[in-house]
Order: sequence, then C-alpha cells, then structure tokens
Amino acid sequence: MARGQIYPSESICFQDESTGVKIRQVTDQASIHHHPFFIVPAYDDAMQRLIFVSHRTGRPEIFAEERANGKLIQLTERENIGEYSVYPSHDGRYVYFTAGRGAYRVHTETLREEQLVDFGEVSLREAGMVADAMGTTALSFDDRYWAIRFSVNAEACLAVVDTSSGEREVILKRDTIAHLMFCPDDADLLYYAGPLKDRVWIIKRDGTGNRRLYQRAPGEWITHESWIPGRRELAFVDWNKGIRAINVDTGVERRVASFNAWHAICNRDGAMMVADTNFPDIGLQLFNPLDGAGFPITLCYPGASSEGAHWNGPFPYEDGPIKVYAPQHTHPHPSFSPDNRFVVYTSDRTGHAQVYEAEIPDAIKERLQNGTE
Repeated sequence: MARGQIYPSESICFQDESTGVKIRQVTDQASIHHHPFFIVPAYDDAMQRLIFVSHRTGRPEIFAEERANGKLIQLTERENIGEYSVYPSHDGRYVYFTAGRGAYRVHTETLREEQLVDFGEVSLREAGMVADAMGTTALSFDDRYWAIRFSVNAEACLAVVDTSSGEREVILKRDTIAHLMFCPDDADLLYYAGPLKDRVWIIKRDGTGNRRLYQRAPGEWITHESWIPGRRELAFVDWNKGIRAINVDTGVERRVASFNAWHAICNRDGAMMVADTNFPDIGLQLFNPLDGAGFPITLCYPGASSEGAHWNGPFPYEDGPIKVYAPQHTHPHPSFSPDNRFVVYTSDRTGHAQVYEAEIPDAIKERLQNGTE
C-alpha cells in the first residue's frame, strides 16, 4: 500500500448512549489508529483535512481524511515514522514528522516529501511509552518554526528549524526535554517538560530565558501541561486533584478545575477546555477554564481502555524512573477542532484503536458561557 493510496470513507455515525451526543467514528479498520497528541491540532485551520496515523499497512503511516468527501488518503510511505511527532501545519499545506534520524514534511496536495534535517547519529526519542519516549514535536502557530528534541548519548537537545529557510539551531542541551509546545500568543516562547520531578520549564526560541516556571512540591504529580490562549498562562494537571495555571510573566497561580482531569487542552480562543478522565473514567469533560470553578459537563464516554495502572496511586517516580505499560493509542487524548464544533479523540472500545469525532451541542456551549452547572 503506497503513498497516495485512496480509501473510501469509513465513517460510522451514532449517538453516545448516555449523553445523546452525536459521534462519528472516522476510521474502521482492524489495526491501530490515532490522531496526533492532545497538544497538537489534528486539523488544519480551514478544516480541509483531519490528520491521523494508521497501522493498516503493517507500520505507522500518516493519513488524511478529506472532510469534503470522507476519502482517506495515505500521505507517507516511510519506515520508522515517529507516530507522535506528527504535526499538521495550520495553513494546511504540510504535515511535519520525524522518521529514523531525519525530520521531514509532506505536502498535502502533491504528496511531495521533503527532508528538512538529517540529524545523523542521534536518537529522536527515548525508550518507553511516556514523556520523552513519545518524541513529540512543536510547530509555531504561524508555521514558521518547528521545534524537535533529540538526544546524543545521554544528553537531550532541543533544535528549532526555520521552515522557510531550512536553517536549524540547537538552543538547549540538558538531561530531559519532552512535550514541546509553542505559546499560541508568542512564536518566540516555548514550553517543554523537564524531568518527571521537575517538569514545568519555558525557554525563548533563541535559547535565552530558559527557566523553571513552577517548582514542584514533594509528592505532587505535575503533568500534561498546555497553554491557555490569550492569557500567556500555562495550565498543568495536578494529578488527580485537578488543573492549575500559572502566568509566565507574573508568576501568578490559580486553580482552573478540581476534578480528575487527565489530558486537558483549550480551544483556540481559550474559553473552553476539554479533558479525558481516569481512575475513575467519567468520560470526556468540557469546562470553562476562566470562570474560577471549571465545573465539568460530560460530553461523551469514549470507552477507551486507557492503559496505565501507575496512574491509580501516588506519584510513582519519587525514587526515579520506573517501567510502565501505557500504550498511548489506548488513551483518548481529546482536542478541539478549529471551529469549536467537534472534539476529536481516540478509543479502542471496539478492540482496535480508532479515531472519533464528538459534536459539541450548542446547549453545552451556552452552559459553559453562562457559567451554569
């Protein structure tokens, strides 16, 4: 099965049995499928395509659903794709990804593939299933800069690639770098995750201003950080007590929500947030990140297996890293569509991980805007 292969629509529509919300199953083939990581948009801004990874060829390849006709198109034919490195450009022209020891982009119309960086004898992700083992990348919201982590021996490195000129610069070397995310309001500012006991760091694109944004207290499980657009605030999960946020300029902290949010992300205007949940799984929750309460409203129940027994207890990394079994395609990882109509997520409820869209009812949007429970 080659690059450019076209498959007919696999859409299956149904309603969530508990909430009545309209759900569309995007993929329906007996292999692993998943959308990009929750801090990465799954759609281009114009929503011409929904980008996802499929293992239907026997290995991970990048696919696009053309939303106008539902057709599925195989965009890549390459070994060793870092399946969580995938990042669609906001303008819809490219999908960026790493594979082997290189960094690439594929043009969504012509399917022409271009190598931007050959890293040589490096590792683009570490062994395991979490944090720096995922090999996530970040694209600035103007599509100009692409941040990639790699490691040389035991040293983690952060490179920023100018997507226009192809020039790259290593801006940071340290022990751990993971889960990169450009600030949506500032293309010169990046968040990255440091070590598991000291995660919350920011750095300027030129490599200056590298600093810890939040000092973890003993016993705290700080994880799954993401930006709140329009406020220069970084939200982070204080597992399993809820979500907090900190302003990068003033250092002011605040409580965003107080339920067991797991992976949480804002929509484009920062007025709505979605999170999956675990231990217990109470479904996908929508909430207002600005009202000081963050009261959750259930959107739907993905039914994902959400593997990762280590989440059911206190912070497990106090004495150092441990081996965990947490295949990421079993986690919902919800995120918003650019037009705020849908939440895309992954679930293995059918026995194979598939990509789904849940349509957000107007009634829920109104409740969140009005602050009513």
